Amino acid sequence: MELLRDMALFVEVCKVMSFRRAADALDMPSSTLSRRISNLEKDIGLRLLHRTTRKVELTEAGQIYYERCKRIVDEAKLAHEQLGAMLEQPSGLLRASVPVDFATIYMAPLLAEFASLYPGIKIDFDMTPRQVDLISEHMDVAIRMGVPPDSTLIARKLTEFIAQLFASPKFIERHGMPSHPEQLIHFDCIAFPKNDKWTLNREQETHQVSVGGRFRVNNVGMMKRLATLDQGIILIPESSIKEELASGALVPILPDWYTNPLPAYALTETRLIPAKVRVFIDFFRDKLST
Repeated sequence: MELLRDMALFVEVCKVMSFRRAADALDMPSSTLSRRISNLEKDIGLRLLHRTTRKVELTEAGQIYYERCKRIVDEAKLAHEQLGAMLEQPSGLLRASVPVDFATIYMAPLLAEFASLYPGIKIDFDMTPRQVDLISEHMDVAIRMGVPPDSTLIARKLTEFIAQLFASPKFIERHGMPSHPEQLIHFDCIAFPKNDKWTLNREQETHQVSVGGRFRVNNVGMMKRLATLDQGIILIPESSIKEELASGALVPILPDWYTNPLPAYALTETRLIPAKVRVFIDFFRDKLST
């Protein structure tokens, strides 16, 4: 990097053939500029410039070196400018690993607005349930539910969800309405696999209840569908069932009871993220936190 800087200084001197004028343009002392060029010549082992009190001239080696250096410096400046443009003008392919339920319920309704705001960004969603490796699989960002384990990844909180209990009116008509979380043991509950204990809070009270039922599913869409078909009680954020609540297909059960907040995080490999990733995270954080 130091060599590239000295090459850029040498190019500036050659452009005006004057240490003083080049130093003024670079806003640095002429003596410092002269010393840097002298050190460059020592490193190369050849005289690049003939210096007199009246003028500066290129040597034969200096002419060859100048022609090569100018191309290198110009390319470096162009690369720097292009990266700056990427930072200011988001564009390119963005690859994101996202849970299918989160993407379908929360992100999909917002994607049209995001696409209109940032037409230069193309999005490639990976919604497989496995935990992808951001580095080896060349993913720009991953959305994950819950507090992320300690790792080298950078976590940015997008939002959080609080789940409550819901069921269909027909289910309640057939089986009755529980009056306390402890009674849930007597009802069919539709839960995620390996999640047979629900923790519910009401003000200062907390109860952990064991739940059972015929169905265990790892998909929120399927869980909602089974509940609307009168198959059991579900524990889910109200924001995930807006349509079902509006139509009356699902109604609240024990509305004063709720779970602890479940956060959603955007994970990246580094804090130095390109503009396409930055605006993606900022957009969904702003939209989902309201």
